Amino acid sequence: MENQQEYSIGAFSTRVHLSVDTLRYYEKEGLLKPRRNQQNQRIYTENDYEWTLFILRLKQIGMPIRDIQTYAKLRYQGDETINERLQLLYKQEQLLEKQRHEIDEHLAFLAKKITIYHEKIVDME
Repeated sequence: MENQQEYSIGAFSTRVHLSVDTLRYYEKEGLLKPRRNQQNQRIYTENDYEWTLFILRLKQIGMPIRDIQTYAKLRYQGDETINERLQLLYKQEQLLEKQRHEIDEHLAFLAKKITIYHEKIVDME
């Protein structure tokens, strides 16, 4: 097994650009499960780093915290939960597709109004 870089909570906080309080909150909510050393201090690894980036991306795409918590719980249970995790991702994909459709409709509305105003400007000249 290769030797992974390990980080204290302070160093990890800097690495992921999250406060120590946020990392503790994520742990309390079951999103992160850093291991503990003999002094009971949190130890984070590159795997925790990649997982934290994934959590942040899920937040960016609007996944509700309860779904992220469910996803995290399933992830920590292992590969036998891949199908359930996929279902959560499909659900979020559908929500994003709906939002994209709504945004496209809003853009079409604006484009139509802009065209009307441009035509009025040409008529006034």
